[in-house]
Amino acid sequence: MQRLLMIAGTALLAMTAHASAEGDPAKGEKIFKRCAACHAVGENAKNKVGPQLNGIIDAGWGRIEGFKYSNNLVELSDGKVWDAATLDIYLTKPKDLIPKGKMAFAGLRKEEDRANVIAYLAQYNDDGTTK
Repeated sequence: MQRLLMIAGTALLAMTAHASAEGDPAKGEKIFKRCAACHAVGENAKNKVGPQLNGIIDAGWGRIEGFKYSNNLVELSDGKVWDAATLDIYLTKPKDLIPKGKMAFAGLRKEEDRANVIAYLAQYNDDGTTK
């Protein structure tokens, strides 16, 4: 039974990652405006209420020096990365992934919106230049 659950979970993550890779960055830019009050991307991005998100895809949790992450994120972060599947889960409902995190945003319900935001974020290198 446990093996079956692991297989089902892996399949679900694979489908989510595939869906996220197919997003539209232009549409994601429009949706990201909801995030821009707390987060920034681009060459001059600075931390706000939330960390700047340049180079977030496949980056480790809690990686931005000088940003004070929630204790819960730090506790859960050991070896974890923000791959497309993890970002999709987080963007769906942040408290499901990091229950005691600082993120006040309720999440993006539409799978397409999440895929588009992830595609938008994937354009940015660590230094804020686009790929």
